[in-house]
Formats: sequence, structure tokens, C-alpha cells
Amino acid sequence: MGHSITSLNVVVLCPLLLPLLILLFLSPPPTSATNFPSIQAKKLINDLNLFPHQDINIVRDSDATIEPFSKKKIVEKKLRFLSLVGPDGISVEDLGHRAGYYPIQHSHAARMFYFFFKSRNSEKDPVVIWLSGGPGCSSELALFYENGPFKVANNMSLELNDYGWDKVSNLLYVDQPTGTGFSYSTDSRDVRHDETGVSNDLYDFLQAFFAEHPEYATNDFFITGESYAGHYIPALAARVRKGNKAKEGIHIKLKGFAIGDGLTDPGIQYKAYPDYALDMGIIQQADHDRINKVLVPACELAIKLCGTDGKIACAASFFVCNNIFISILSRAGDINYYDIRKKCEGSLCYDFSNVEKFLNRKPVREALGVGDIEFVSCSTTVYQAMLLDCMRNFEVGIPTLLEDGINMLIYVGEYDLMGNWLGNSRWVHAMKWSGQKEFGASPEVPFTVDDSEAGLLKTYGPLSFLKVHNAGHMVPMDQPKAALEMLKKWTQGTLSKSGADTENSVVEM
Repeated sequence: MGHSITSLNVVVLCPLLLPLLILLFLSPPPTSATNFPSIQAKKLINDLNLFPHQDINIVRDSDATIEPFSKKKIVEKKLRFLSLVGPDGISVEDLGHRAGYYPIQHSHAARMFYFFFKSRNSEKDPVVIWLSGGPGCSSELALFYENGPFKVANNMSLELNDYGWDKVSNLLYVDQPTGTGFSYSTDSRDVRHDETGVSNDLYDFLQAFFAEHPEYATNDFFITGESYAGHYIPALAARVRKGNKAKEGIHIKLKGFAIGDGLTDPGIQYKAYPDYALDMGIIQQADHDRINKVLVPACELAIKLCGTDGKIACAASFFVCNNIFISILSRAGDINYYDIRKKCEGSLCYDFSNVEKFLNRKPVREALGVGDIEFVSCSTTVYQAMLLDCMRNFEVGIPTLLEDGINMLIYVGEYDLMGNWLGNSRWVHAMKWSGQKEFGASPEVPFTVDDSEAGLLKTYGPLSFLKVHNAGHMVPMDQPKAALEMLKKWTQGTLSKSGADTENSVVEM
């Protein structure tokens, strides 16, 4: 079959062609029950030592103990966590942090849960929203283990995080899509299946948030996140730009968006898996050659068909392409695919269980105002619902944002296999925009923190790419000081300057 296939032919042949591709190309490892999305999602979730009681938060009206849905505005509570007292006797209440629900305007009955943390420096600092990936994993995982104001100790008390991103920004964490974390609906039709639904919900939330807090509406605004947020973030940035251009509501001062270890252009990134694995010594040359000969061409074709058909082809491409990853892991042994320096003991690559224990405690739930709503750390139902979205290319909308002068930062931990730096670097360099050649010709320079090289940085105009040393998939957890310095410099427009200058270095507070 040549490259001259027409769109009509692709649509007609997809239902027959893609199962054939699976049969022809996927040997070994064979397609098995363990490859199905629900089982794969549960394995990924359990690998983080997370065992949510429910797959998704779809509840009965009688179970919802917060404000009635008919109130189309933010319902917010000032946080009163009695278990946290800082080194100077500072309580959470003194910091002015809040949590709340927003009834999503264009939904049947969905409510989006969020945390808001005032900057420890100045209310005039930028507003930064954080989106976790999955798809379907709660942003509280990042809040308590990566870059939030505090962390959960083993005794279920809270400890202030010296490198929380609230030191340089007013910080928002949102549980999304609907059914994730504490976000819920009483109507299953509110489960989202694509970035249009996800980005519209987030845009509605931002409009409501800035209406409730007009004092922050004139601040610079940045979108951040990691992993599958490589899909969410460009979609939300484009939605904010569209809303601003059309003057749909409150103008949001979007200045930039940052993706950490993300999945943005699957066609390029999946092809990079065997190359990264070989370079890092995870697989042998013979394994690499076989994967490139058998599995990669099948993945490329499946993703191409996904871009044309968008339905059955996208579902099939998920199975086809994920066999590249599965094939690498079958040869790599018990490595932690989030950080290849580490081994997985059993299935527990990380232990994030404290977040579930903490957020399901009755005093904490009362402080948050969530009533009887269960906390769903990661939702397999949301994961499956977004299956057709997974293999879509979200690089395509980014050039327009760059041409508008909106800054983009791609940062990646050098030891992450899942969203590895090589695949991210390749799609960034392949992206067609007015500065493509100049960015490609720009030198890599050290990104320094405390006079030590913390990464390698490449910048041209609004585009920056940072490979972070000694970090895996979760850069703010592995290198918290470097991540905070990165955020501060990027939001201030000084990231391309040396991190060693004392004037711009992070000041301990």
C-alpha cells in the first residue's frame, strides 16, 4: 500500500486494516489482556502505590453534600488544616489558602474541584495553574509530592515545602477531567472524551475563578503541568487565546505555557522510544533494530490513520504504538520507567499512598468542604474515556501561539523513559514555525543553580527547551530547587540568563 491512499479509502478500510495491522506486526510481545486500557491504567496507578476506592466520581444527587448545582458560581472555603504549623508558627489559615468547587457551566451536572494558594512573596506574582496527566490523575499528587506549598508527612501532618511554587506565584491546582480527584458529576454524560471538552471546562473554570477573584485577573497567567498534560496544556492555551480574541469574557493575561515530560506529538515521540532505550543501555542493538523494523512502522501508519479517521483508527493506534513501550520493558527488566536509574520493587515504583490516606481523613474532608465525595487519585474510567484522544498530535496548534509571542517551555528529566527528553526534543525541533531554523541553530547552554550545572537549555524567541540533570519523570520532585529556579526565571523572562547570578537566584524564605 503506497502513500497515495485517499481519505475516502482510509475511512473505508480502517475497520479492516487496523486489526490486520495488529495481527501482522505485533509479534512478540503478543497483544494480550494485559494490554487493554483498563488493565494497563490500573497497573500504572498501582505502580504509584495508589489504590483508589472508586474508578470515577459519578455520584447520586443524594450523595452530594455541598451547595446545589443551580448555583453557577464558585463555592470556596478558606483552608483550616490544624495539622500544619510552619517553623515560624504560620498556619495554613494565615497563608490565605483556599479550596472549592465550581459548577461547570457547559455541563449537565459537573463540579470541578481546585486548590488555590496565595504567593508567599506577593499577590502581584503571576497566577500559575498546574494540570496533572494520566489522563485521569489528580493534581493533588503534584501538590503534595512535587511543587505544592506543603507535603504530607508519614504521621499525616503537613510540612511546609521550601521549594513550593507558591514562593514565586499564586498557584492553582485543578482536578480534571470530571471524575478525577474530588471533581465529580451526578450525570455520566459529563465524562469527557477529547480536548475540546476538557479545555472548554477549564476555560469556564478560569472565567469563574477570575470573576470571584478580580484582584488576580490583571496578573500574568501561565499554564503548567506534566505527562499527559502535554495534550491538556496546548489545548487550554489555544482555548484561552480564542476566548481572548473573541472577547468572550474576562481577558486572561496568558504569557506562557510549560510542559514537563509530556506527551504532545505521539508520532515522533513513540518512534524515539527505542533510540532513547538504546542510548541509555536499557536494550541491546538487536532489540532496537527489531523494534524499529517491526513495531515502529506499524505505529507510524496507525497514527497517520488516526489523524485522518479519528475514531477506530485512534483506538487501534493506542494498542499498536504501546507495544513499542511494552516491548522495551519486557527486555529492560524491573526498571522504573519514570526514572531508569531506579528499580521497581514489586509493582511499587513510587509510594504516593500518603496522599490518599490524608485526603480521605474526616477532618481534612471537612476542611476542604467535599462532604462524602470520595477522592479518586487516578481514574481508570477517565483514562479509558480519553483513549481516542491519546494518539492525537497537539503540536499542531502551538506555532500559532508562538507567533503571538506566547512563551513555551518544554522541560524534561534526563532519566525519564515514559516522556523521555529525546522524543520531546525531536518534536520541538521538527515543529514548523517562523523561528524553527534559528531555534535549531541555537546553542545548548548550561542552566545553573547555585553555581552548579542543573541542566542544558536551548532558547530562541518564545521557545525554550530544558533537559534537567539527575531527574526522572517528576522533575519538581527529583530536583525541587532547580524546578523552582526554572519557574521563577521563566515567568520573569530571564531563563536564558545564567542561573548562577545572585540577583535572580531563589531566596530562602
